Amino acid sequence: MKAALMEKFRGPVPVTDVPDPDCPRDGVVVAVRACGVCRSDHHAWNGADPDVALPHVMGHEFAGDVIAVGPECHGFSVGDRVTAPFILGCGTCPDCRAGEATICNHQEVIGFTGWGAFAERIAIPRADFNLVRLPEAVSYVAAAGMGCRVTTAFRGVVDRGQLRAGEWLAVHGCGGVGLSAIMIGAALGAQIVAVDVNEAALDLARELGANAVVNAKGAGDVGAAVREVTGGGAHVSIEALGITETFDNSLRSLRKLGRHVQIGMPLGRHEVPSLPLLELVYSRQITLHGSRGMGANRFGALFGMAAGGRLDPGRLVTKTIALSELGSALEAMDSYRGAGVTVIDRLDQ
Repeated sequence: MKAALMEKFRGPVPVTDVPDPDCPRDGVVVAVRACGVCRSDHHAWNGADPDVALPHVMGHEFAGDVIAVGPECHGFSVGDRVTAPFILGCGTCPDCRAGEATICNHQEVIGFTGWGAFAERIAIPRADFNLVRLPEAVSYVAAAGMGCRVTTAFRGVVDRGQLRAGEWLAVHGCGGVGLSAIMIGAALGAQIVAVDVNEAALDLARELGANAVVNAKGAGDVGAAVREVTGGGAHVSIEALGITETFDNSLRSLRKLGRHVQIGMPLGRHEVPSLPLLELVYSRQITLHGSRGMGANRFGALFGMAAGGRLDPGRLVTKTIALSELGSALEAMDSYRGAGVTVIDRLDQ
């Protein structure tokens, strides 16, 4: 099959022939029809992810059709339109049985711990637990654009942040996952303030449902600015970048008893930020939640929101490219500060 093979970090990612994946006995092989290009792929391409061993095929935001089924997979058939979370659980441990596959000790991560979906085909193990049927109303491109960003935002906002209608949601960082959080917050009936340094991203945030925006570049004290806009602070605040400064801004933008949700992945110097424990955690009694990905068991709720017309995951997709253009798209992420999502939907080029 054809795949975009990374043979060195920060180098070209040529499309070349690689072996077809074997079908797991408990899994399936999927013909990939579309795959999103994510900031996490850029981290892997930069060599920042310790799970990635060269040569490697990245890509974790896929949608496609089942073309082979193993003898121990009973819930799927050839021809089914499917997608999957990027974190694949074992399906049998206490965490998986409790519906929390994202913290499974035996998890596999598509495109990181194993080869991914920047290819014509991908194998998914334990398909009865990990695979998700794609509703006919959701296109391959929309599902790939939804990818990890919408699912991650859904779990962060709905399951971890427990956002309710009428509450204020602050979103710090209006990239793919931040904009997804804004769409989901608007669908829930929340009031939303978006924070970023990019006016194009803030404009898109308004289009997707933000009631107010704060440009952090000129705001001075961002936390104080958000508290003023929200009349005392956000009930829930999302940090969607993994940056020390936005983490601090998010905490300071919360009202008393507010809930911070850490979605952005902190790397390097951002892994161990200082924490104003007395002022915020103890005195304001805020709570901190981590959130990473979403299990297959929660896709139904997300698709139900889309089917009801409350959420359109395809709105985030602003560009489609061929697989041969992947290297250029990753290199552009070094400096690109625009808004929107890029999806590969032409795998034969």
